[in-house]
Amino acid sequence: MRPGARKVARVVLLDPDDRILLLHGFEPSDPSSTWWFTPGGGLEEGETREQAALRELAEETGITDVRLGPVLWRRSCSFPFDGRRWDQDEWYYLARTDQTRTETAGQTELERRSVTGLRWWTSEELSAARETVYPTRLAELLRTLLDEGPPGSPVVLATEVV
Repeated sequence: MRPGARKVARVVLLDPDDRILLLHGFEPSDPSSTWWFTPGGGLEEGETREQAALRELAEETGITDVRLGPVLWRRSCSFPFDGRRWDQDEWYYLARTDQTRTETAGQTELERRSVTGLRWWTSEELSAARETVYPTRLAELLRTLLDEGPPGSPVVLATEVV
């Protein structure tokens, strides 16, 4: 982890049909710049990554009936967003839910300005997508997860700098 990087917990949320939930985001100053990403966000003071993962998931999606599993992947990334550069140390947790209805009332002001919706994706749909998805290898990572199960220890993904 780079010194000073924001600690982030993300959730790879799967429903009973092994679909993954992604949010559709955009750059507030350029709504034509869009991408899909997993729920999650930065840790608050005194919060563990597991607590942050569950809180962020509830705020962003309204989903609270979740079985949080192991850390699947870790990633360092750096990207411009909303007028600043974000340097993040992200941990991706596996989670399962039977609750597929989403509710976005808990989103922050920034999320309301930069998220257009949510969608459940099958592995096949994600593999065929031509839109930007973060992390960039998510389709391949999801297929491996579904075929082989969670890794014995977290896989460290290549650093992504946008």
